[in-house]
Amino acid sequence: MQKPKVLRTGPAVLQKDISLGGGTSLFIGLPNTTSLEENQPAGIVVYTFSVTSTSLLVTPRIINSNPLTRAFRIDEQPPNYLVVTTGSPVLDFETTPSSFDIQIYMEDDKMATELQTLTVQLTNINEPPVFLDNLANQVVTIYIEEGTPNGVIYTTLVSDPEDAISALKFSLIPSSAPFTISPTGVIQSTKIFDYETDPQSYSLILKVTDSGGLSVNGSLEVRITNINDETPYFTMTTTTFTIPEEQNPGYPVGTITAKDPDDAGFISTLYYSINTPNQYFSINQLTGVIQVAKRIDIDVATLGISSTIALEIKVSDLPSAGHSNLTTITIKIQDLNDNPPTCIQYAFSFAVPETEVNGALITDLSPFCSDIDVDPINKALNFTGLSGLGSNERFRVIPAGSGRIVLTGDLNFEDLSNIGVGNEYSLEIEVEDIAPPNYKKKLYVYVKTLPVNEFSPVFNSSSYVFNVSELSPTLSIIGYIYATDNDYLDKITYTIVSGGSTLGATSIFWIDPNTGELKLTKNADYETQTKYTLIVQATDSGLKFTTVSVTINILEANDEKPVCTPNSYTIFVPVNQATGTNIQNFKLSCTDRDSGPTSFKYSINSGNINNHFAFSPSSGSNVSSLILAIPFDYSKGGDTTWKYNMRVLITDDNLISSKSSILVQTGTVSLTINVYIPGLTTTTTTTTPGAVYVTTSKNVYSPLAWYIPLVCTIGALLLLGLLGLLIYLLAKYCPCKGRTKPDTDPLIKPAEKKVKQDVVWEMTKLNTVFDGEAVDPITGSVYEYNSKSGARRWKDPNQPVVPVPVPQQLPVNPAEQTSLPVLTNGTPNKKVKTPSGGAKAEDVTNTAVPGTPNRLQSPSQTATNIEPEKKSPSSRSPLSPRRSPKVSPKIPKTPS
Repeated sequence: MQKPKVLRTGPAVLQKDISLGGGTSLFIGLPNTTSLEENQPAGIVVYTFSVTSTSLLVTPRIINSNPLTRAFRIDEQPPNYLVVTTGSPVLDFETTPSSFDIQIYMEDDKMATELQTLTVQLTNINEPPVFLDNLANQVVTIYIEEGTPNGVIYTTLVSDPEDAISALKFSLIPSSAPFTISPTGVIQSTKIFDYETDPQSYSLILKVTDSGGLSVNGSLEVRITNINDETPYFTMTTTTFTIPEEQNPGYPVGTITAKDPDDAGFISTLYYSINTPNQYFSINQLTGVIQVAKRIDIDVATLGISSTIALEIKVSDLPSAGHSNLTTITIKIQDLNDNPPTCIQYAFSFAVPETEVNGALITDLSPFCSDIDVDPINKALNFTGLSGLGSNERFRVIPAGSGRIVLTGDLNFEDLSNIGVGNEYSLEIEVEDIAPPNYKKKLYVYVKTLPVNEFSPVFNSSSYVFNVSELSPTLSIIGYIYATDNDYLDKITYTIVSGGSTLGATSIFWIDPNTGELKLTKNADYETQTKYTLIVQATDSGLKFTTVSVTINILEANDEKPVCTPNSYTIFVPVNQATGTNIQNFKLSCTDRDSGPTSFKYSINSGNINNHFAFSPSSGSNVSSLILAIPFDYSKGGDTTWKYNMRVLITDDNLISSKSSILVQTGTVSLTINVYIPGLTTTTTTTTPGAVYVTTSKNVYSPLAWYIPLVCTIGALLLLGLLGLLIYLLAKYCPCKGRTKPDTDPLIKPAEKKVKQDVVWEMTKLNTVFDGEAVDPITGSVYEYNSKSGARRWKDPNQPVVPVPVPQQLPVNPAEQTSLPVLTNGTPNKKVKTPSGGAKAEDVTNTAVPGTPNRLQSPSQTATNIEPEKKSPSSRSPLSPRRSPKVSPKIPKTPS
């Protein structure tokens, strides 16, 4: 669109702009110049103009990009338009240009436009000074520590738009305050303030006036802060305090009071402490109350507590590094009768022989008891109230209150009256303070009468005879030996002095030392020794002793098992062994230490299948032969076992024993019997034979070994499965086919000769994985290939697919060639359609070779010859099949 032409005249001249649309829009009153005072608020009308138009009018607007124009807006007040201030940004004469233009633009509905300028000139006016610090909007508080030297306390930051700082006048109200202000606004103090004597705050008004008489006021609050500059002092009049001992922790002793001249401020809090090292008193650091911190017992000498304790008290106005003062107070501890009598021990036991004379001193208790109270009156003790069994008849305190207990009766053990009280006496006696409150403690005295050994032990029999069977188990009781002593309650101990040793053992008998019970410690053997004579000694507590003879007879019993030789044996018996004959002259010869030769009986306990075997004689002899009782029957199936494991039992029945109770002992023999067929050879030679021998073996398994054929069958099936899997893998991945000869005839003939060439097709696996990509250097097309097999295909689905090579490539006889392609197995394939504009089907061949790039010819290209490419045999994987020689087509250049 062409820029409209603007015509400018004087303020009252109308300018018009004829647009391409044919409309006309005119400003009335523009362009023009107006004036505006600086720093005007929003809503001030700057200028008024009107507009005339021959069509619908769009509202005029300000289009300046100058940021100052944002201080204006256009308000519509029909039929006029008002240029009004917005208040932002503020137009200040000192900081903004004094004159600038406002461009006003309008456009009607017929594309007629008009642009005029309103020039605004700022007018400077006088303004009051302005604070640049916190005095502009708040009361400024200034803190001055007491004792601070005279100096500057505040510097005023003020500015005036028209005047310099030197033209301003500064003043403080009230002028009587101890502060001055310099012509540049620096406020200083004129005295050193004391918090305790001077006012603690001052309120000031700071007034600043410019050259035009305009002023501004600011408020100042000056506060004097207290510092710790005074030493506290004590105010209490009493420095000596008295308390009883044994007071509980927290018991108040007294109160320490002090005062700090700096008590008008927050630092006037006083802190009290005890400087003297001690563990019995504490002081509240804020109130000064002295309390008992630990129970005080001046009676315990080991504590080292005196009855008078001096403490140094410190008061300070700060917990540390403050002003402090010291004073000393005295605390007196009053002794109380607060401890009962204490004794080294409260129970005493004395042993007195039964022969002790009347009037003998049993004990004196006074050295064992005392009182730790300090006052001698509280230390005095008295022993009273002797009581208990025998206290009146046999024991008394002589003299009274002394703590001396004297024997006044008879303690003879053999006296029946003394025995009635048990010869043990329990006495009670009290020890108490003489002074109130008369604390008491009970003491217990136990007097035991010791018997005197006057008699030796006496057995209740001059000798002892016991009988015990040789079958009696260990710890069987044989009998009891008993002795008495005329001494009362004298303990007797029994011991075996001699006898009882056998078979290297010290003794096979044991006697209970307390009860005299005689027991077996090992099994007795009649065949080794039939009788034992022991000497048993009875000893009392006084080591007086008496001995007695003890005879022990061992009773015979059938306790020996028959022992036969051989104990185990392996026998081979022919299958045609005659019935009733002795097998290999095998015999058992048996002996028994406690049975005669005629007491043996023979029986087969297990393994005698079909009862083929027996012993003769079966009883009444210590020698017996093994015979075949029932013939074998393997031919008719009556027998299937060729190996017999038999357990033979030999019992003695104790036939020579004269006792009514017959005990039977049993011995065992293990026999292994192998049945064989005479004349059958089952041994296989281990050397290399000159001839081949056929050996027939028959395995017969015991019914108990059923798991052996099961395990063998499962193992054979697993082995056959593993072998079949291995053959399948070898057949799949390692086909053993012969290498084919390279085809020397050209696969593609020149087009002009029209000679049909052999067409060789190879099968392609459809599940080939292509793991790489490459660009064909001739066609520029991208193809995918398998890095292991060499198979490849065009990546573009419209390109022909390169078949996967087969391990063997069979040439086709030209004489037998038909118009149909032939597969490698000689089977004719379906006819392939020839693409339009390309070569015929019979002119197309596949020359892909494993491991080499294969290029497909375009229909416009003609193959001339094929050269085989040699490949090192070492480059093949040992498991890869043989491959055809590598053949790459040579493509002639085609004239453009």
